[in-house]
Amino acid sequence: MVFLHTLLDFTDANWDSIASSSNYWYQGLCPQSGDLLRLPRTFECEAIARGLMQHLAGDECHSREGKMYGVLLVETVGGVKMVLKAFSGLLNGCSAVEGWVEPIPGRDRVALAEAHTLAELESMKQELIALKELPQRGEYERLLREFELELGDLGDRHKTCKQQRDEKRDLLCRTLVGETLEIALEELNQASRLEGIERRQFKRNRDEKLQPLKHLIDLADQQMREVKQRRKELSRELQTQMHEAYTLVNFLGKSRSLQQLMPSGSIPTGTGDCCAPKLLHCAALHNLKPLAMAEFWWGPSLGDKVQGEFYGACGDRCQPLMGFLLSGLSQNRDGLEAHPTKINFDCGTGILPVANNRNRGGQDAHPTNNDYDCGTGILPVPDPREMLPIIYQDKWLIVINKPSGLLSVPGRYLENQDSVLSRFRNLLADSFNLNAVHRLDLETSGILILARDKKTYRELSLRFEKKQVHKVYEAVLSGVINMKFGSIALPLWGDPENRPYQQVNFESGKPSVTEFQVIGREGNCDRLEFVPLTGRTHQLRVHAADVRGLGIPILGDRLYGCSAVASRLHLHAREISFEHPQLGKRLYLKAETPF
Repeated sequence: MVFLHTLLDFTDANWDSIASSSNYWYQGLCPQSGDLLRLPRTFECEAIARGLMQHLAGDECHSREGKMYGVLLVETVGGVKMVLKAFSGLLNGCSAVEGWVEPIPGRDRVALAEAHTLAELESMKQELIALKELPQRGEYERLLREFELELGDLGDRHKTCKQQRDEKRDLLCRTLVGETLEIALEELNQASRLEGIERRQFKRNRDEKLQPLKHLIDLADQQMREVKQRRKELSRELQTQMHEAYTLVNFLGKSRSLQQLMPSGSIPTGTGDCCAPKLLHCAALHNLKPLAMAEFWWGPSLGDKVQGEFYGACGDRCQPLMGFLLSGLSQNRDGLEAHPTKINFDCGTGILPVANNRNRGGQDAHPTNNDYDCGTGILPVPDPREMLPIIYQDKWLIVINKPSGLLSVPGRYLENQDSVLSRFRNLLADSFNLNAVHRLDLETSGILILARDKKTYRELSLRFEKKQVHKVYEAVLSGVINMKFGSIALPLWGDPENRPYQQVNFESGKPSVTEFQVIGREGNCDRLEFVPLTGRTHQLRVHAADVRGLGIPILGDRLYGCSAVASRLHLHAREISFEHPQLGKRLYLKAETPF
């Protein structure tokens, strides 16, 4: 098999047990059993990927275009560790390159239709260019500008004449009477009528010259709309043919087309051309046992993609395929893990695995440098025995009771990828439109809203922006205050040199308002309800800790000066109410305070 490589082709390191430690998991739900299947990215696999990076760095052609590359560490039937490597899309214009895994089969079956469609699309492109560059468009714009200037000059002249007539009319009314006055005023009125006739005649002349050109332009615009619609339909037909032809195989020996695997909506362009599906498909075809996989970006940066950085499965194209692709691997093999985590996303509540990450930094904290030689910095792996409750869900929303110690959304760096949003994106087949509508700090627990489509996300985000969402937090202070209720208005500013720390700043800060009420006292600590009227980062924490606010930090808030020993930050998003953007009814949701 020319696509199989030895480990020595990429690295000469002698790996010990540390090498099998993982810092990311490719995962998905098995379509048959509902089990959560996971394949790790290990330090050994990352070292192999870095060896591939060195190979790529030695050839300029690989640096011209940025793309994803991947390696899959496998074991042959004879128990020998080998490596598969893949690239996403095309490599220097070719889909099949010696030494790399082959593209997923099926494209050759629609090659003729693809060539014909691409030729037709190119013809449509040229037709659109010709219609857009129609000579009459320039002539119309030139004449229109000339007529507008002339009409403006005519209007100025008529305005001056009217002012003169008004002045003359006043003079005549003061000096003349009777029939003489009537004749003089009629002369002025006639002059006004003649100017009106002149304006109308000018516009008729203008329209007579412009209308034929406008008619041709309207016809061209209509043709453009029709061509664009035909182009859209043609592209969709080709994509459908390709998605029906692309066939993936898993480790149960089952084969499915992309259309069968992603039936719920439109399939993103490029699905099936990414590294992970190509690698797993190849391994399944050739009876190779996957042990670990790693994907990285190489070439010029694109968006958030940086050369040499590792990335997980993309949420829109690869993640929906993971459950099927991983199905059939032995539960007892190295690498793959399966957990009986069945989740019903059609009912009102559910559960998701959640890791205990309470020793990690804040949501916006700077990343901790991992020491790969000594095995530190390993990301915690979700334990399916710890569950994350779903408070409410329908086909538009999922509302979570987020635990303290779990990020709302993934951060920029590798060690900050584990989050509520990334967990759901890894588990839901229709996750590519899933977005967190708002954020909770890492150490804050409570209600978090996820939108399942872009329209719902935009409408809910707008409600937050317009302050149409009512939120109630519960907190325990690290001391007592001498007020029962009140309001705090202190502008907050985030120092870019000291993130995520926020501070009161009356010059650069943004307006921030919090209402509070004491609801209990437990020893030397007051229990409060907070109602934020604005939504600034760390707003409640700063308003509690700053001497111009309550002057007492929330219990467990080490960032803002709490010295008392506490197991967690005692801040919980307890209640939220808002109008459902699709159902039109107001939702009132509550998550009981866990402390």
